Amino acid sequence: MVASPDDCNLAMRGLQTLGVRLEALERSTLAIATWLAQRPEIEIVLHPAFPSCPGHEYWKRDFTGSASIFSIVFAPSFSPEQVNAFVDALKLFKIGYSWGGVTSLALAYPLLDRPGKRYAGRIARLNIGLEEHEDLIDDLTAAFATLTTR
Repeated sequence: MVASPDDCNLAMRGLQTLGVRLEALERSTLAIATWLAQRPEIEIVLHPAFPSCPGHEYWKRDFTGSASIFSIVFAPSFSPEQVNAFVDALKLFKIGYSWGGVTSLALAYPLLDRPGKRYAGRIARLNIGLEEHEDLIDDLTAAFATLTTR
């Protein structure tokens, strides 16, 4: 495969602001993940920067910052249908997979489980983008509100 000169130019141009974007993503992600960890609907936030996350010790040893992708596990009282409804109720978050990027995404994982845990049907994965984190928290708050009215 050969990259075109235009693709190389775009990649080089993007590298100029990569550090600034990663810092903004980390700051927003940690603010949102911390907020989610305090919500009664959430059993655990699976973000490697959190000491409660399995594997935190490896993250702490090997990394100096964190990414914008993490998972939330809803409390056992929530059904897979409610987790899907939560994701569907989000307005600013798009639905989709990501390895990180500038757009906030959410996706329910109905079949994903963790070794030794019974999280299947209660996991949602979030990618926090460059939107204002207060706006994303408002969007999450509104989606949580739809669950309490069911």
